[in-house]
Amino acid sequence: MTTEIKIAARNAVDRNRSDDRKSGHVQSGHVQPEAIHAIVNASHRDPFSVLGPHPVGQGRWEIRVMVPGAEAIDLVAPDGSAVLLSMDRRHQAGFFTATVESEDRPWYRLHVLTPHGWELRYDPYAYLPILTNPELTHIRDVGSDAHYRILGAHRRVLGGIEGFLFAVWAPNARQVSIIGEFNDWDGRAHPMRLRHDGGIWELFIPELLPQSRYKFEIRGSNGHLLPPRADPVAFAAERPPATASVATGLPELTWSDGAWMESRNKAEARKSPMSIYECHLGSWARVPEEGDRFLTYRELAARLIPYVKDLGFTHIELLPITEFPFDGSWGYQPVSLFAPTSRFGSAEDFAFFVEAAHEAGIGIILDWVPGHFPNDPHGLGHFDGTHLYEHADPRQGFHQDWGTYIYNYGRQEVAAFLVSNARFWLEHYHLDGLRVDAVASMLYLDYSRNPGEWVPNRYGGNENLEAIDFMRRMNEAAYAHAPGVVTIAEESTAWPGVSHPTYTGGLGFGFKWNMGWMHDTLRYIGKDPIHRRFHHSDLTFGLLYAFTENFVLPLSHDEVVHGKGSLLSRMPGDRWQKFANLRAYFGFMWGHPGKKLLFMGGEFAQEREWNHDASLDWHLLDDPLHAGMRNLIRDLNGFYKRTPALYERDTEATGFQWLLSDDSQNSVIAWMRRGDTDGQIVVVVSNFTPVPRDEYRIGVPLPGFYVEAVNTDAESYGGTNTGNMGGKDAEAIPSHGQPYSLPLTLPPLGTVFLVLNR
Repeated sequence: MTTEIKIAARNAVDRNRSDDRKSGHVQSGHVQPEAIHAIVNASHRDPFSVLGPHPVGQGRWEIRVMVPGAEAIDLVAPDGSAVLLSMDRRHQAGFFTATVESEDRPWYRLHVLTPHGWELRYDPYAYLPILTNPELTHIRDVGSDAHYRILGAHRRVLGGIEGFLFAVWAPNARQVSIIGEFNDWDGRAHPMRLRHDGGIWELFIPELLPQSRYKFEIRGSNGHLLPPRADPVAFAAERPPATASVATGLPELTWSDGAWMESRNKAEARKSPMSIYECHLGSWARVPEEGDRFLTYRELAARLIPYVKDLGFTHIELLPITEFPFDGSWGYQPVSLFAPTSRFGSAEDFAFFVEAAHEAGIGIILDWVPGHFPNDPHGLGHFDGTHLYEHADPRQGFHQDWGTYIYNYGRQEVAAFLVSNARFWLEHYHLDGLRVDAVASMLYLDYSRNPGEWVPNRYGGNENLEAIDFMRRMNEAAYAHAPGVVTIAEESTAWPGVSHPTYTGGLGFGFKWNMGWMHDTLRYIGKDPIHRRFHHSDLTFGLLYAFTENFVLPLSHDEVVHGKGSLLSRMPGDRWQKFANLRAYFGFMWGHPGKKLLFMGGEFAQEREWNHDASLDWHLLDDPLHAGMRNLIRDLNGFYKRTPALYERDTEATGFQWLLSDDSQNSVIAWMRRGDTDGQIVVVVSNFTPVPRDEYRIGVPLPGFYVEAVNTDAESYGGTNTGNMGGKDAEAIPSHGQPYSLPLTLPPLGTVFLVLNR
């Protein structure tokens, strides 16, 4: 490849060309004028058929170069030691040619005179095709990791030269160029080669520096120039509002969390404690003394992770951190799905955050958004001049509620792009789970649409068969390639089998958010206690279906925005009663079957509605009632993790038994939880009125002393300390169908947990 160029009938440097340069005279060559015209206008569909070295006879090659704005170009030896030939300028825009003699394909460098001086460069068009045919077609394999292994900007060493290999899927484009700060954003400088087998355009740019900003300049099939596009598989992006991608290559991360990964891989999530702290990194805490800036990933590792560990949560769920242009979307309208947002630092910084969490024994779950994407001009919409990623029919491809595009899940490359992205976060960044956003909007073709505004499936139904297949294949790939992870569906309907295995006809998710439980119980707890007796079924209805899915009980960000107020503000009564109601509700939630999720700020009873543009109100912790709420959450999490009866049979009816479900007049409810470990029994009793109740008898199955493990009315939480003096002995008095009973003191607006002491 490095054969020395032999120049026939020329000196090593032909300085006589200088007069021709000044006069504008150019010599004739083998390249045709119409091809030169297309190259200098960045409209040639096959630039490699024009640029670079081309045989023009036995042992003769014509080398053609396009460098916009170049005043002169010399061919030099590969080691840069000697000028071999001055090239002829064939077009004032910067198109040059030279004819050389060489038995083999010539290898050379370019010495380019620009208005900034002389520069030594390698010619990107001296390289033969790089991606293999199997790689080109592999991007159609749904379930593979091909998209992020092949597409994007990857560091490569070719012929001993380091650089970046760019590849982008744009099968319907007429021409694609790489533009960036390294070529003055000029589409004439780096047009790409189309590899027809996969509709992929590729180009290796030798010696391109890491961190270079770039986009793709695309001409549609009609020849019209589209707005510059960010790289769909960029591994880094500029900090918004800037929109360029950043050439970093696939981040080379060094991990030391092997012990965590090994233990995670052996765990069974259904039978393990899971208490999730949902967090928006941009508003958890800020730095007011520095312009109210965001905390970085590394600062969050130092502050957020110890905080969450102290409170006993097992996981942090991050609102989307894949790069997104608009802060007000909270990340739910991402543009660069493979890039951690630069708002908080680099890819390496994000990996540091993840590893710090694992060192602290905390898993990281990412809110993942495969349901829609925004219509920003640098994004995926009409990417190559056609509806490439989205459906062409707006009845299928446009989301009316959010003003976003909907992926065409039936296109193999699109489904493969999304599954590859899921694998990327789970495998490359060691994330422990994905919470999949807006699953209902993907499942139903008529989601939020009126009659006539949607297209039935091939059977005439409203099920999105392509989306269903995509979700199944995504879940299969996630669990196959990242053992121990969890996938969680935000699914708000009664679609059957969301968290059932795909081989039984389910969607294959590990868990499903229990939106029905959330809405019912929030509606109940928001009622004045005097009226709650008329709404008692809101507390009990969820147990009719509690074991049909593997549920997560969510009190999420959606419940503290858009005029809903904070959780505390939704509680009735005076200030003390508001706090007591919320404490009792949290106790009810932690005792109820299902994994737990609480949005940040809820743990200390944030008073105002969540604002994504401001830090949480940490000063509230100076108030004993707010500090007491946080103490309760810490103790609930600690008790929960120490008590297998509260999580081992979360998804099994055998782990739950009603003790009292029908005392609507007193708004009292009681049940029993069992686990697999040592036959442990936990009794949970909630009193949702402000009236303390003495000698309230609750039936239990076994004799013995029942320790009062948690009482949400404890003084340390801000309560009245009404309770059972450490516990009660079961009496041989039958009650509620049980042979024994406990004569309990129920605190006002309180929940108590009692554990049989064995």
